[in-house]
Amino acid sequence: MRERWRAGLVSAILAASSLTVPAAAVAGTAGTFVAAPAGTRAMWLWGAYAPDEVIAWAGAQRVTEIFAYVPWSVATDGSLPRLRDLRKRAGAAGIRLTALGGEPDWATSPSNAVAWRNAVLATGLFSGIHLDVEPYALPAWRTDPAGTQRSYLTLLDRLRAGSPLPIEADVPFWYGEHRLGAANFADEVLRRVDAVTVMSYRDTATGPNSMVAVSQDWLRRGAAARKRVRLAAETDPLGDCAYCTFAEEGSRHMLKVLSQVDIVTRTTPSYAGVAIHRYGAWRVLRP
Repeated sequence: MRERWRAGLVSAILAASSLTVPAAAVAGTAGTFVAAPAGTRAMWLWGAYAPDEVIAWAGAQRVTEIFAYVPWSVATDGSLPRLRDLRKRAGAAGIRLTALGGEPDWATSPSNAVAWRNAVLATGLFSGIHLDVEPYALPAWRTDPAGTQRSYLTLLDRLRAGSPLPIEADVPFWYGEHRLGAANFADEVLRRVDAVTVMSYRDTATGPNSMVAVSQDWLRRGAAARKRVRLAAETDPLGDCAYCTFAEEGSRHMLKVLSQVDIVTRTTPSYAGVAIHRYGAWRVLRP
């Protein structure tokens, strides 16, 4: 997952905007809707790492949710015993386990995504689905962006239909710049999912072009829709975008920045904490 281009396109607008959305603006009969507790953390788990090591690390870092990659061939490729072990250990540690999957072409081939979802459901191991589909990585996004966006929305509709598990989708911060007729693309995505994780890959908490600045549009839309909006931090080295990752600054600096993110979002009711991309890179991040 590498959404980091168009870095400065919206920063000037975002920097000039107000950060907070009063909780009263979204209060209603459905119950309390407030920011997640400070320190709420999740992480992506790509790859077949040893479950005991993963859960030990997650517990030490106070991670409460893991997005665990599930191959479409989970029933036959030998990964099921490892995922069962991961689920057992996660449950014992009080960590929520959600199924992670996604390919760009799922946006135009939703039947492949539905087959994957059905394989996930058959395992009985997961509490939710975390979808990492990036339709803008397809050539069709450049030649027919509106058509590709509609296809992506169809994918979300197909995944949601008949699924008992909540769906959270990874999204770039700039979806709100796109319209589909009279509708806004970001709003249409929110209508079809239970939550989103914004790829807010920056190495500062506040100020122009920071994690909070690039996420403001989604945080506001999430507040209006009463949908949770998680922010995200990158730990993989990115040679072409040093300010998009904490690979250079290290773990101590990242944790300090994420604490600052928690502080400035206290009155942002849609805020759902921060997810760190990814376990394999985070665990070897320098102190």
